[in-house]
Amino acid sequence: MHPQILRSNPFMQYTKITFQTTDPDLLLALLHDLPFDSFEETPDALLAYLPSADYTPSVKQEIIAIQERISFTFEVAVIPYQNWNAIWESNFTPIRVKDFCGIRADFHPEFDPPVSHTISIQPKMAFGTGHHATTWMMIDAMQTLNFEGKKVLDYGCGTGILAILAAKLGATPIDAVDIEPPAVDNTKEHLILNQTPNIAVYEGTLDQLAKKHYEIILANINRNVILDSLPSLYQQLKPNGHLLISGFIQPDTDLLKTSTLNQGFTIEQIYSKDKWICMVLNKK
Repeated sequence: MHPQILRSNPFMQYTKITFQTTDPDLLLALLHDLPFDSFEETPDALLAYLPSADYTPSVKQEIIAIQERISFTFEVAVIPYQNWNAIWESNFTPIRVKDFCGIRADFHPEFDPPVSHTISIQPKMAFGTGHHATTWMMIDAMQTLNFEGKKVLDYGCGTGILAILAAKLGATPIDAVDIEPPAVDNTKEHLILNQTPNIAVYEGTLDQLAKKHYEIILANINRNVILDSLPSLYQQLKPNGHLLISGFIQPDTDLLKTSTLNQGFTIEQIYSKDKWICMVLNKK
């Protein structure tokens, strides 16, 4: 896993935390909700990066609290100013989700053997490039649904990959929303790059779209946001519609099962990859 820098300023000062653990996959999942911009696995350690201004005492305390769930040690170091965008671009590799979908930068060759759908991205940002298991599973799950002519919401759109794939699968109209301004900008850039103009991009939360209803909702965020949003997602999903959720780890599966069933959803499919989970839900 290569560094995936999220911020719009490529030259900001970063802090690197080096974690020593016997279970880097589980630790990575537990760190997912903290404000890290990127992770890198080496043979000896898990490296985590975040802007130095974001490494606050509360973040340190949350890391210490995680030590109650898994054994690890960590060291903190401030690293010199670097052009993170250039580093990320040099490390970016294409992603292939079976023969269904491929994600690549313009400087990469076409996929061989070919895939059914190709998405082009600018690898200067990384709000969900497909490298992460949750994005990979969401894409894999999308091929099981019929998007043709369906109204779709990409909730927490990041780079816009899922919304763009929905457009390539025939969905229309499509809304995409994210709370992070750089994610919104990155999504808009990718809409142009992929020639998918039928996607409306919003900066904010579900509240801005409260009066809209969808036949398919894609939500690759994190456990807490999904749990908090379930009532709104259920309300905004049309009868017989599908909700795809990811961003939570295997130990949270029972909690998500109970919460979604109590909300009124039925569970059609559960995917698992690298200790992460994706669910395909239906509203009867």
